[in-house]
Amino acid sequence: MYSYKYPRPALTTDALVFGYDKINQEIKLLLIQRLNEPFKNKWAIPGGFVDMNETVEQCVVRELNEETGLQKINFEQLLTASKIDRDPRGRTISVVFWAITEIKNDVKGYDDAKDAQWFSIFNLPDLAFDHGEIISNAIIKLTNRIKNSNVYLSFFSNQLVNENLENIKKILSPLL
Repeated sequence: MYSYKYPRPALTTDALVFGYDKINQEIKLLLIQRLNEPFKNKWAIPGGFVDMNETVEQCVVRELNEETGLQKINFEQLLTASKIDRDPRGRTISVVFWAITEIKNDVKGYDDAKDAQWFSIFNLPDLAFDHGEIISNAIIKLTNRIKNSNVYLSFFSNQLVNENLENIKKILSPLL
């Protein structure tokens, strides 16, 4: 196997899952409470390191399931987080995916997640890493897609959003 002399960063994925709470008419975000350092007990976007035998698309699905038990989420790639000092363990680049789903069940933490919970996007806890910045960018992009409903509908082309577009617009109206 050929090896480069150049240092290489670690590669991770993050699963930014927005949840539509029909009962309380809220948009929420799924977060996990970290079990381990760094940022032990802080809240974070579910995610983790890419295994050598998987794609980033496979990794985001695996990590979300391992940490929260959530399955069958249709992701789209949102952004790449590559700040040099974003992870105290070393140079780490994360491919961030996002999705929206209906909140049907409570979630709980598994694997290296102490807990998992849905939080209102208007009341998020202190976050680990650069996850606050990632979430802020995602919320801006989400509200922009809501403003431009035709683009928005093609992005979230699922029955949940199509049936609830006006309610979702109302919830996000303070940000529009």
